[in-house]
Amino acid sequence: MPEPLADPTAIRLDPCRTGPGIDRLRAIMARLRDPATGCPWDIAQTFATIAPYTIEEAYEVADAIARGAWGELEGELGDLLLQVVYFAQMGEEAGHFDWDGICTRIADKMIARHPHIFGTESRDKTAEQQVADWEGVKAAERGPAGTLAGVALALPALTRAVKLQARAARVGFDWPTAAGVTDKIAEEARELVEARDRLSPDALAEEYGDLMFVMANLARHLKIDPEAALRAANAKFERRFARIEAWLAETGRRPEDSDLAEMDALWNRAKAAERAQR
Repeated sequence: MPEPLADPTAIRLDPCRTGPGIDRLRAIMARLRDPATGCPWDIAQTFATIAPYTIEEAYEVADAIARGAWGELEGELGDLLLQVVYFAQMGEEAGHFDWDGICTRIADKMIARHPHIFGTESRDKTAEQQVADWEGVKAAERGPAGTLAGVALALPALTRAVKLQARAARVGFDWPTAAGVTDKIAEEARELVEARDRLSPDALAEEYGDLMFVMANLARHLKIDPEAALRAANAKFERRFARIEAWLAETGRRPEDSDLAEMDALWNRAKAAERAQR
């Protein structure tokens, strides 16, 4: 015998189905986390288990923006917003904080960090001056903590390197020009090559890390986002290697059927083709 139809009135009154915007999403999350009637998987989640998904969703937002995939971005932003709603629900259940507290805290912070908009300071500043003021307010919020305190450990390593270097630079610990950084890069690269046959794997990795750290510093001096630059380099490599595979496929072969000399020549052909299209 078929199940009776749900009460239409109940459906109309169900905030999970008909609530407005963020209220509907919060109602859905509360239902999913209900200990008695919710989803077993959602009930089992913790702050620690959800955190990796949050990082993944943030990267998917960045990926959609980098690709100009505006039709996908709305959905990706929704996925990222869901993570915040998830944390808010768990925070309320544990008595740590709630949704209103999260919103109030960030609203207060934005007002405090924009005295040229919400306070009495002049709005007539350059973008660089406003960034410096923003960092000054953040430093005051940190209080007596050390210069490098508060740079999130979970940031991508290149991004965190730039942030650490920028903090040190604000107190004068920095090369005055990019020339000093490039000299240091040459020094670190030379040390890495010279030491590769006599260092332990851990020591070799440390030398390589030193080189990467200075490369991040060069990016900061040149006002380049090293993560974005490396993502672009990855995409370029994928694009050009795909051309190599396509050209080899025209002769019924795969890369493993070729050799380095031929693939290098095809790589240069792909580079030339890209330049011709610019």
